[in-house]
Amino acid sequence: MITQNEISREEQQAFSPSSENTGETTKQYLTFFLDGEEYGVDILGVQEIRGWEKTTTLPNSPKHIKGVINLRGTIVPITDLRERFCLESNEYGPLTVVIVLNIFDSSSNKKVVGIVVDAVSDVYDISSTKIKSSPEIEQQVGGEFIEGLFNVDEKMLILLDINRLLVSEAQYSEVAQ
Repeated sequence: MITQNEISREEQQAFSPSSENTGETTKQYLTFFLDGEEYGVDILGVQEIRGWEKTTTLPNSPKHIKGVINLRGTIVPITDLRERFCLESNEYGPLTVVIVLNIFDSSSNKKVVGIVVDAVSDVYDISSTKIKSSPEIEQQVGGEFIEGLFNVDEKMLILLDINRLLVSEAQYSEVAQ
């Protein structure tokens, strides 16, 4: 039996504007902290969240590549985003986590990479119409990695394009199965 509340919800859905009609899409973003700023990545690219663990160092790799780990048979390069973004380094603590991400290289091969962040924050549903473009700042390093900016409450989230950001790190990863 349908209650009055259920009828109201069904009627609201039938008569409310659909995102298909407006061209609006909503994506979920996993957010995390780096040096007090909050960043977000598309949650569909997130494979898992792990605590920090020691890595196997690769000789002659860039400073921001902390090394690799063996994740259930897949070699995963680990990038410290603080160092990648030229932020002051920080000692890893109990809140330090590795976000394991699935990305696609230039040949559309799926790769698995990990990013070290200070702490995981939240998951937000964000409408594409609410994402603002990043201002073009002359000589801005890393601006090509920013998908956009989003205001939530009194803070601004920096949304990252993980495929653009981590394409160079993908060379240290195996093709994921």
